[in-house]
This record gives sequence, structure tokens and C-alpha cells, in this order.
Amino acid sequence: MKTYLYLSLIPEALVASHLPPEEFGAYYATGSKKRSRGQAAFFEVRPDFASDYLPLADIEARCRPHEDGTPKRSTYLSIYRVLEHVPVAQLGRLYLVTDDGKVLGLDRGEYVAEAGRTYNLYQEFCPFTPRVVSKFSPREFAHRITDRKEPVSVDRIVFADLKLEKLATDPNAQDVDNLPYYNLEHLRDCLREISRAAAKPTKTVIRHFAGDVLFRTIRKGFYVGDQKDFAYYPMPTREQLESTHYVWWRSAQTTFGG
Repeated sequence: MKTYLYLSLIPEALVASHLPPEEFGAYYATGSKKRSRGQAAFFEVRPDFASDYLPLADIEARCRPHEDGTPKRSTYLSIYRVLEHVPVAQLGRLYLVTDDGKVLGLDRGEYVAEAGRTYNLYQEFCPFTPRVVSKFSPREFAHRITDRKEPVSVDRIVFADLKLEKLATDPNAQDVDNLPYYNLEHLRDCLREISRAAAKPTKTVIRHFAGDVLFRTIRKGFYVGDQKDFAYYPMPTREQLESTHYVWWRSAQTTFGG
């Protein structure tokens, strides 16, 4: 029976399972009895991954089928400092799961820096979960936040960029009531602060994000990076979501949070 390895982002964990990604995502979000539910996001880790830090040597012994032959749905291998010990090159597809178990798989895409964009809104997912505004592009942000010479830094980071609409160029812009953020004036204040302070290119909007992800607020996609590597996982276009991925998109529309 094939054993899959997953790097969960919500929460951070390394999980072994006999379930392929779509089945694992549905189980991880809803459980076997459908009594609990919650969003999930996870990478499939490449099968040739090896680590001196993470406990992989006995993975087959720990992730064994049940006595009746049914597959082992999940076996937690580690819940601490997982992301920093899984190189970007070892990460496969990224899967986003709604709280009722609908799964969307994202492939890596070519990253092209945008011109003419002044401000960005980033939601960090792992290893920590603040929401920040920044003048840095996604690649620049990943490189800066993983620079261990900086006073606040991590070894590796996963984050998404969120929609700002007109606020991406003007913190005082009007007609942005469609942005579903509960404290829009605070967001404006944070953008104004980094616009005034040349030495402060990034500011925290929310220190710890504890709610569900509003998938419809994700603008371009997800990013994972460190000092050496960087990968971009683009979200499908709105047209693709409404056609090819309609079931997932319809489920994502009912998610509350933000």
C-alpha cells in the first residue's frame, strides 16, 4: 500500500497517509465521522525526500494498514519546525481544502514580478500567521523575511497575497467596500504608515490570524521561499474557478472569516 507524505500548513505538521491527496484532503478537513470540519492546506512532499532531522526512518512501521486491511488515514510524524526542514525543491503540489472537504490542487507556475504595484497585502501561513502590508514584491518579501541577519526572521515561509484593489496604489482610495476585511480603516492606516516611512517597508495588520481563509480574497496565489529557493503556486483565474473548479469554488464561497 503506497504511503504518501504531506506537509500540512493548517496546522504545521508532517503527516503520513495511505490516502491520495484528494481523499486525504477530504478526510483532513472533515474527519471520518463528519462531526468536525475545518479548512486545510498542505503540500504533497516528494517520495524521495530524506531528512536527518525529521523522523522518516520508521515511516512504514508507523503508517501501517489497520488489521482489517483498511488504509491508515493519517499518522503524525512531526508537529514542530517541519517547514524549515523540508526544502522547497521537495515540495510537490499545494492543495487547498474547504471546510466541507472540497479539494483544489495547485501546480507551480512561472513567477513574474509585477510592475506599477506599490503595496501588497500578505497572509502568512507557516511557520507563523500574521497578516502584513508590504512594499516588497513576493520574492523580495520571502528573501527579506528569511534573512537570519534581520531581527525578525524565519528559515522558510509560506504565504499568499490578498486583494487590495485600489488600495494597492493609494491608501486613501474610495470605492473599496467590496474588500471583505473587517477593519478596513486599520488596514488603510497600516498602508499610510509604510507610505510615510521609507525605513519601514512592512507593517503587521493582524498579529495572529485565527479565522478561516477567505479563498476569494487570494489575488495571485501562494508562495514558498527562503534565501536560496522560491516557488509560486498561482490560483486559477475567476473564469477557471467558475467552470473547471466550480464545485470547489462554490464551497469556497460559503467560507466565513477574514
